[in-house]
Amino acid sequence: MSDFFDTLETRSPEDREANLFERLRRQLAHAAENAPYYRRALAGLDAETIRDRASLATLPLLRKSDLPALQADDPPLGGLATREPGGFRRLFLSPGPIVEPEGEVEHWRMGRALHAAGVGAGDRVLNAFAYHLTPAGIMFDHACTAADAAVFPGGVGNTDQQVEAIERLRLTAYVGTPDFLKTILERGDAKGADVSSLTKALVTGGPLFPNLRDWYSGRGIAIRQCYATAELGLIAYETGGLADGMVTDEDALVEIVRPGTGNPVEPGEVGEVVVTTFNPLYPLIRFATGDMSAFMAGPSPCGRTAPRLKGWMGRADQTTKVRGMFVHPAQVARIVKLHAGLGRARLVVTEEGGHDQLALQVECEGEPEGLAQTLAEALRAECRVRGEVVFVAPGSLPNDGKVVDDQRKLDG
Repeated sequence: MSDFFDTLETRSPEDREANLFERLRRQLAHAAENAPYYRRALAGLDAETIRDRASLATLPLLRKSDLPALQADDPPLGGLATREPGGFRRLFLSPGPIVEPEGEVEHWRMGRALHAAGVGAGDRVLNAFAYHLTPAGIMFDHACTAADAAVFPGGVGNTDQQVEAIERLRLTAYVGTPDFLKTILERGDAKGADVSSLTKALVTGGPLFPNLRDWYSGRGIAIRQCYATAELGLIAYETGGLADGMVTDEDALVEIVRPGTGNPVEPGEVGEVVVTTFNPLYPLIRFATGDMSAFMAGPSPCGRTAPRLKGWMGRADQTTKVRGMFVHPAQVARIVKLHAGLGRARLVVTEEGGHDQLALQVECEGEPEGLAQTLAEALRAECRVRGEVVFVAPGSLPNDGKVVDDQRKLDG
């Protein structure tokens, strides 16, 4: 297996930057001509004037948090696509809700991250991402093809069957959320199953906590994490240890800006991750992810020369990711608004033993019979994750505007 996915990973920073901006100018002109949203947003722009990061910063941001409203006003893709919805290969609907399209040519580019995790020809990969509704399963299915690895489409849940698949098929690698692999392996231990064939993992969809990383390492599993979204595909990926950060993808133009603005921060300063990609069917230009990170100085010790991110460092807004699903403040409001007599509500996310825990705290006088179950079912339906419901006294939740409270810690 080659150290690098292709020669792009070791080109000079100057060549990479020149190539990215050449592609950007073509994408700007294409989007302004063919996508209704960009026809308005980029009206009057001369794409040839965008030649460096200073000029890039003059372009408007497209915020991920704005996609639900854009798509509601101009269904189903918000005017961002350059072809009609029926012309796509697949259409997905992720929590938010947000529609994501897939064309004929694979555009998520996850194979690069899988290769960096040591997965290649001869590997048999358990793909534990969902193959329905959301695109994650398909994204990593394409990645296995790009890495010349076989894939077992395990999907989410069905823990006993996942254990059986590892044992019977001698699966060697895992892709999925960071905590679900621990659930599978613990179930395998309890059943006395031989799951020792699995020695590699690439995880995303949530933070890989240091204690969980150590747990996998103690079992002889080489684990890496990557940073990707359903809209953008791969943004950055680990190639070595945690201290080495994440190398940005060769097909992503990544910026770090001050939250609430489109202005670049100083080198090394923490800010919001903004990404431009080059999918001609669904242009995303200066797409503000809502995630926080910072650039690291110098090239990666692995020899790749692309800029590096320090990794996920929180959210610029209250949106967070739980068990691979984004949870939005608006979803919490929708859960409680139909029930009279409820006060403030807050969704609290914690971590215990490497597993995400979710609790919906609701101000309510007493505990009306059956309401906890009703709200728990609404939480699962709205956010596609399970959680408990906790009633608290009226007026006891802080009046600080916080609706989603992510209390997980990334520093152990």
